[in-house]
Amino acid sequence: MPAQELLITELIKQYETFTGWGDSTNWKNQDFINLSEKIREKTGASISHVTLKRIWGKVKYDSLPNTYTMDTLVQFLGYENFRAFSTQFVPVGKPGEQQKTKSQPVKKAFWSLPYALGVLTLMGILLVVIIASRTERPAPPIVAKDYSFSSKKVITSGLPNSVVFDFDATKSPYDSVAIQQSWDRHLRVNVSKNDHQHTSIYYFPDFYYAKLIVGGKIVKQHELFVESNGWLPVVEKQPVPVYYEKKDAMADGKLSLPPAKIKERNIPMQPTPPYVVYTNVKDFGEIYSDDFTFETSVKNNYNEGAAACRSSTIYILCKGTAIWIPLSAKGCVSDLDMYFAGYEVSGKKHDLSAFGVDFEKYVPLKIVSHNGKAQIFIDNKQVYTVDKGIGRAKIIGIVYRFQGTGAVDYMRLTNGKVNYDDEF
Repeated sequence: MPAQELLITELIKQYETFTGWGDSTNWKNQDFINLSEKIREKTGASISHVTLKRIWGKVKYDSLPNTYTMDTLVQFLGYENFRAFSTQFVPVGKPGEQQKTKSQPVKKAFWSLPYALGVLTLMGILLVVIIASRTERPAPPIVAKDYSFSSKKVITSGLPNSVVFDFDATKSPYDSVAIQQSWDRHLRVNVSKNDHQHTSIYYFPDFYYAKLIVGGKIVKQHELFVESNGWLPVVEKQPVPVYYEKKDAMADGKLSLPPAKIKERNIPMQPTPPYVVYTNVKDFGEIYSDDFTFETSVKNNYNEGAAACRSSTIYILCKGTAIWIPLSAKGCVSDLDMYFAGYEVSGKKHDLSAFGVDFEKYVPLKIVSHNGKAQIFIDNKQVYTVDKGIGRAKIIGIVYRFQGTGAVDYMRLTNGKVNYDDEF
């Protein structure tokens, strides 16, 4: 058996032990799909389940895997690269016998002349493999113009929304490429380079940058605007959120989803309370993060058990960035974080006690952003000034997120030319 194949055999044995999945001759197709995802999560590199099945001998394939693939496989196990793996494992036994490492002495009883010659020949082959693996090989060229990537939404607005991606990645030096829904690496899926379409479901409205990734490099990306079709009440759940109708959360001039309506869907409020989200993502017109006034009044009206902090966040979504203002019970401000289109501050390192409020009543919030500065008012008092780092980006959405549940009394967004006013 060639030396590299012996190394692959050892690699497979280590995978069987490392994963705890046992004898890989019994692994099914889904096991290789799961392993592909685990490798991507740990290393950031993509190896398709088809390639894994080839290496494991489940699919007939005459060529040996390339250096990129082997490096990724051993990095998952904790080795620096395949060269490091090769130098730590020097197979000297006969096929079918337990393999020995270079640190284990060979017993003299085995040193018959034919056997010694066989071992020396095998070690000579292995030495060639190791020397070859030490030679630095340039990464395969990846040229962006060799690829195409576009998408179309299945429905114009509303959630959930499927998106059809059209792509051409046939010139990829690797057998699989990745399509990523947004900035979130967890929303990345490996696909064959020979495919030309892939579909994904978007569960939340927002402004996204969809990406085509080859060998860890973004070769193409484009804007993807998923709108909500007005106010959308949602209870966050994994893997699919629970959607409500607008009428479920609008009554008496308030935007509010009562706990009783949440329990109607068999969603427990304890011991871990859900997060309730009201989101409205659409084209508000020419209004930007560095020149606007936003006013609202909110109340977190659930404080039982684990929801004692009443954590709440008001988001202003922008193209490529966001603004979020946190509010909570006064004793929980240490866990707050604020972000303003490039400017960020953490309650772990700064005093954000002014963002602790009395949620027994509605709390007015006002943001005024102009000329590179922003003032934040809570309960009609100025509590914070952002005087640097404010990026300019078009506003495309308003989101309220409440631990447990909450209510919104009104919302106003304006820059003097664009005016959006909602009193529900």
